[in-house]
Amino acid sequence: MSVASCLPLPHVGVKAGHLTPKDTDGTYPSKIDISSGVPARKLPVVQPKSVPRGTASFEVMRASLLDAFDSKVPLDYHLPRELIENPPTDVSGIPASCGILSRDEIEITESYDAVALVAALAEQKYTAVAVTTAFCKRAIIAHQLTCCLTSWFMDEAIAQAKELDEYMAQNGKPIGPLHGLPISIKEHIAIRGTSSSHGYFGGMALDDMDSEMVAILRSQGAVFYCKTNQPQSIMHLESDSHWGRTLNPFNIHLSSGGSTGGEAALIAMKGSVIGVGTDIGGSIRGPSAFCGIYGFKPTSNILPMRGFSRGTFPGELNVLAATGPMGRSLRDMDFFMRSILSAKPHLTNPELIPYPWSSIEAPLVRPLRIGIINNDGFIVPQPPVKRALSWAKALLSDPKYGDLVEIKNLKVLGAAEAWDKVRLMYWPDGGQLTTDAITSTGEPVHPLTRSICQTAEPLGMQNAGSISVMRDQRDNFRHAFAKSWTDQDVDIVIGPAFVGPASAHDTAFYWTYTSLYNLVDYPGAVVPTPIKAELGESYDSNYVPLSDACQHVKELWETGNFEGAPINLQIVARRYHDSELFRALNVLKDILNLA
Repeated sequence: MSVASCLPLPHVGVKAGHLTPKDTDGTYPSKIDISSGVPARKLPVVQPKSVPRGTASFEVMRASLLDAFDSKVPLDYHLPRELIENPPTDVSGIPASCGILSRDEIEITESYDAVALVAALAEQKYTAVAVTTAFCKRAIIAHQLTCCLTSWFMDEAIAQAKELDEYMAQNGKPIGPLHGLPISIKEHIAIRGTSSSHGYFGGMALDDMDSEMVAILRSQGAVFYCKTNQPQSIMHLESDSHWGRTLNPFNIHLSSGGSTGGEAALIAMKGSVIGVGTDIGGSIRGPSAFCGIYGFKPTSNILPMRGFSRGTFPGELNVLAATGPMGRSLRDMDFFMRSILSAKPHLTNPELIPYPWSSIEAPLVRPLRIGIINNDGFIVPQPPVKRALSWAKALLSDPKYGDLVEIKNLKVLGAAEAWDKVRLMYWPDGGQLTTDAITSTGEPVHPLTRSICQTAEPLGMQNAGSISVMRDQRDNFRHAFAKSWTDQDVDIVIGPAFVGPASAHDTAFYWTYTSLYNLVDYPGAVVPTPIKAELGESYDSNYVPLSDACQHVKELWETGNFEGAPINLQIVARRYHDSELFRALNVLKDILNLA
């Protein structure tokens, strides 16, 4: 695809412009430097660590894109420049206190999960226009503080909401189960009339059709109002793209995760009540954990992904991606799954299996057998994650829950082996197709894009025989993993979602606690805990590294400041035991005080 085909984009009205170099504090200067041809952004966005700069011509094109986005935002929704230039470390409270939102808009965006909000809309407590307006405004506030968006289309969203209100007025009932519910969508997922990309400039294009899932959501009454940031290449845990770097709302010097990091930050900032992500290595679970929200990666081929990406990704020859919800509660995750599957997408999409979604309230016939993962045998988690595991284990060990749960320590099979395998399987082309597409426009290859490709780069483009050998190795590993699970006699496992809390920018190197379950294709949910990272936490005095990676993770902890970062835990079930996982989560809800 040529650069010319990327610009202009009709829905954003691109204007010519250039990009201002950032001041030393990471913000854009307030005046235009005519000599360099570089102007300031109309909508300043907090960026304590900027993304790498490309060639002069690339920065001109990127500036035009940012200028088009900025031009859509009314001045009334701009935060003070002095706040953007001197932000607090924790920006999560600013949307409610900045004065841009009305009292009703704060209530709408803060007081409901998706299930409760849909009920309020159905009861006509709020109009779809009022709800949509509230979330549009809060989303653009969140964006200025975290760089979480790539598209923001308030006018189109309000027009869609007006149609829903007219339907309600004429018919006295909602148009569908999601009537008036604003849903945020990850950047690469097609929504008609908006642009999508693979996280780099050269892959941008305007979509004239909804992807399959978006079409289902739209038919059920969902309102679309924004798309969210993701990493360059969509293949690592830092959402840094040509749109900028997404920040963690609770500590802006930390990552929001990836690849669905824009979604996670937006939901944590309460600029969305529920969103759609994708996951091939931890891309739903990682950012949800980094930002302290709920996220669910189903088994592959349950939910539709047709139209999510233009073209194909070679990594899916052996590692299957999945799509799933991110939101504020377990019941929102369940509600999303039931809503999509009620449309029976398998009838028109032969890639999908027919998967009946069971009630999460089905009674247990025996206590739930839970395996606790203290470490995966490859990397010992950082101190706050260990505290969260101890917290969960103490609650589950309470004798009053003895008729509900049985717990035991679980030994993870082959975590280091799985990490070695999956990094090769992601790039059967040696990463060359992606890096060539990135650099074709003068865009630089970002550090974590380079990091995840480097294992496979020396092998170059693989042939059919090599890829078949990889598949055989994958299947052998899956069989051994399933046997180990069975031998240890557990229904679900609870363990870390990541090696630590949210990582410092450009240091999310090890996703071993999530990518393992992509390799074996097991469903997993991440849930918040009351644990947050604190200053002064240190490793146990008897710590012995399990590997070089383990030692590196300890060094990253000792050189960083993770204060305030939330800690989630990951709960996993066997392949295609997604409904069983949710029934288990329903049991754990009261024990672990989940929403």
